[in-house]
Amino acid sequence: MIKDIQEKILKLKKENDVCILAHSYQAHEILEIADFTGDSFQLSVMAQKAPQKTILMCGVRFMAETVKILSPDKKVILVSPDAGCPMAEQMDRELISIVKQKYPDYTVVAYINTTAELKTICDVCVTSSSAVKIVNKIENNNILFIPDCNLGDYVSKQLPNKNIKLLNGGCPTHASVEKADVIKAKQKHPNALLLVHPECQPGVCEMADFIGSTSAIMNYAKESENKEFIIGTEMSIAEHLQYECPDKRFYYLSQKLMCRNMRLTTLMDVYNCLNNCGGEEIELDKQTIEDARKCIDKMIELG
Repeated sequence: MIKDIQEKILKLKKENDVCILAHSYQAHEILEIADFTGDSFQLSVMAQKAPQKTILMCGVRFMAETVKILSPDKKVILVSPDAGCPMAEQMDRELISIVKQKYPDYTVVAYINTTAELKTICDVCVTSSSAVKIVNKIENNNILFIPDCNLGDYVSKQLPNKNIKLLNGGCPTHASVEKADVIKAKQKHPNALLLVHPECQPGVCEMADFIGSTSAIMNYAKESENKEFIIGTEMSIAEHLQYECPDKRFYYLSQKLMCRNMRLTTLMDVYNCLNNCGGEEIELDKQTIEDARKCIDKMIELG
């Protein structure tokens, strides 16, 4: 049944000249029919290069917005309209405008996991893989890092020369994991290396053998000579790695590491979108696109 739907999707996307993007946290059956898979910013860049004029985003809202910011002339459809991101929705333009008044001499660094509206008042954007490199290149030593305080803490520890101000925000899924979960997983799998995302709590990161973005975690596991790994990011990554590396073993750090918003998108949602009976077109006004793009362009310049 799944194969039948996948074949219909592949036929429809070709007939309708549609490009399908799937974030790495999506289910395996969705990755199989996607034109491109990867982290949120990677997908946005791939969408720019794609010849198709219609883009289907299998991910969450801020990702679809970022695609629209970088490809304003393309039609961008969020496959599951209810798929938001709690971290991206924690802080808005009004709140950060007030904080900026309190810290006027700080450069505002926004994690890519923010809304298009919030990006319009930020100075530079970063991804989890580029955050340390880009913040290090910023001439100003005073940095206001939003919204993820755990990623910000990780960056600050790598760059002690920077004065990094953090706010209380972050990914509730990654932040839910505690040191007790790590101890339990390591006791159960003593020969496994622990690979974690920097959105995890500092105490969890301190116990890791490797800290990195989703793509970095996957690459590390594939290239490592070790045969067992505890995966400290969204549970789907352990599943994808198991498919790609059948000779290795991958374990969940915790069952709490499941992003409910990412799980909202189904294969049938993709099929329905291609039949024009689902999804939501992302529409941003010209001014928002122009203003939000400035911090992304600055990231590209520094990165």
